[in-house]
Amino acid sequence: MKFKVKTLPNYRIVYVRRVGPYGPENIEVMEKLKEWAREKNLLKSAILLAIPQDNPETTLPENCRFDACIVISEDSQMDDSICESELSGGKYLIYEIKHTAEDIQKAYAEIFPSIQSYGYQIDNKPILERYTGDMINNPYCEICVPVKP
Repeated sequence: MKFKVKTLPNYRIVYVRRVGPYGPENIEVMEKLKEWAREKNLLKSAILLAIPQDNPETTLPENCRFDACIVISEDSQMDDSICESELSGGKYLIYEIKHTAEDIQKAYAEIFPSIQSYGYQIDNKPILERYTGDMINNPYCEICVPVKP
């Protein structure tokens, strides 16, 4: 699989969290976030992130956390209607893939075995699915894997 190496900045984010098995319900969480962002006029030039916080191979399905996030500017004023946090930036391997359940599953299966062969180790940060620009309306996303040399 082809990838680019990029340094991502720190992101100030707001998010909606779901706890439970990863699957189609995650789409509902993202739609809820998009609806909130539309009401605040934040969706037009947005960076959306989907963050599976837990490894389903080591975490019970009912305890897996999924965050649907939108990057906001430092000067944005938020209220208590949504959770806020910050993601620390750093070096990431960026894989652009079709955003279908089949393609995402295939990508995750191929990404991890190949990382070490390129001389990288996964950093202790969450893996991000990133949607920017046209990706929000088209079936593509970037899987961003945090790495350290």
